[in-house]
Amino acid sequence: MTYDRRTARRLVWVSVFAIAFGYVEASVVVYLRALYYPEGFTFPLKLMSERTVVTEMVREVATIVMLVSVSVLSGRNRWQRVGYFMVAFGVWDVLFYVWLSVVIGWPARLTDWDTLFLLPVPWIGPVLAPVLISLLAIVGGTLLALRTAEGVAFHPGILSWILALVGVGILLTSFVADTGATLRGAMPQPYRYDLLAAGLALCTGGCVMAFRHKPRGSS
Repeated sequence: MTYDRRTARRLVWVSVFAIAFGYVEASVVVYLRALYYPEGFTFPLKLMSERTVVTEMVREVATIVMLVSVSVLSGRNRWQRVGYFMVAFGVWDVLFYVWLSVVIGWPARLTDWDTLFLLPVPWIGPVLAPVLISLLAIVGGTLLALRTAEGVAFHPGILSWILALVGVGILLTSFVADTGATLRGAMPQPYRYDLLAAGLALCTGGCVMAFRHKPRGSS
């Protein structure tokens, strides 16, 4: 794998942006919980006003746009931009929980439940799940950005895509399967840690195979 100092510096600055952005995101959640959960954030979820929900959905879209934008500006080719985005997203997500812990002492445990995303339906799960996914994204994105820094070919094979996409599908299923806990204000069912483990294993396997794959005709 090629090591490029410019890419390494950009990875640092992308991470700095993500760390700061994680605090901005955490501060919004602090305000929302002060309004809707003054005695502490717990399930079942309380219904927010329609205006607040719509505002939160648009904010989530804006968050992704900002992470994509900094990645596009930082990368010099398609796959390097993907790598930067993976790093930016992963660092932002992990530091979001770190900042929440610093400011309000939550989560107390990695098994505490959280609302992870609202689009297209609410996602819920223990904090451990997005943290593990984000750590995998940071490692994979860093390797991808460094590998493609000097135009080194990166051509994932079809099996790599299948493993990764199936893994992502399983992870998403683990977050959105319990609609009763999000749309009807019920207590969540026990989280499917087996789906988390399977999804992470498939995504990791897909990434490893993608990095090892060599197109036909290459040396």
